[in-house]
Amino acid sequence: MQDSYNETVLLLRLMGLEGQVRIEAGAAYAMPNEETAVDSPGARLIIEEAMKDDDRPLHVAFFGPLTEMASALLIEPKIAERNIRVIWIGGAEYPSGGPEYNLSNDIHAANVIFKSKLEVWQIPSSVYRLMAVSYVELFEKVYPLGEIGKYLVEQLLEFNNNRKSPDEYRSLGDSPAVGVIMYPNCGKWTWKPAPLFDSNMNYIHTGQYRPIRVYETIDARFIHEDFFAKLTRFHRSSQK
Repeated sequence: MQDSYNETVLLLRLMGLEGQVRIEAGAAYAMPNEETAVDSPGARLIIEEAMKDDDRPLHVAFFGPLTEMASALLIEPKIAERNIRVIWIGGAEYPSGGPEYNLSNDIHAANVIFKSKLEVWQIPSSVYRLMAVSYVELFEKVYPLGEIGKYLVEQLLEFNNNRKSPDEYRSLGDSPAVGVIMYPNCGKWTWKPAPLFDSNMNYIHTGQYRPIRVYETIDARFIHEDFFAKLTRFHRSSQK
């Protein structure tokens, strides 16, 4: 959690946006069971936003475990009745499931959310893996775009080069969460009765919980090009 918090602070500094975006720390550890919340400023922020008088849906995107959403729901059960869309990058391929990094960080939290009444849009690993981008495209479209562009590419290369089998691409696998908020039909999806997860992260299809939206494909071109264009425009405006 602290690494993610620090990285967010760094990115805002590189973009000259320090102090302009609210950042709150999330949970430092997973839920010990499905009944016990892990209180955090992040969970409290979700409650605060969810309880506001606003007709628009509140989109809450998760690029990791669902700890804050599950904890917020346990702390304030009234948010189950609010207009919330939980967009989650997590879970393995249907129908069987299996090991997946984001889910592995808090299986209890995922079960709390999948059992709840909240609207859930799930983007499983079989879909977020489709977001590959090559080194050359990053060097052409991201690296030249100021301090932030240079940093984004260099830290990605450093990470990949430290792996046992270095790659020449990276899957920008969290990006679909942003894409489907902008354009909900940014991929083929279907409604499925919410499954549960066993300790091995396999799906348990009971059929007893409300349907959730599960994405089966994603429009990588739309999402990548939107990112490249927005970063280009941001860089251009920052030069004025």
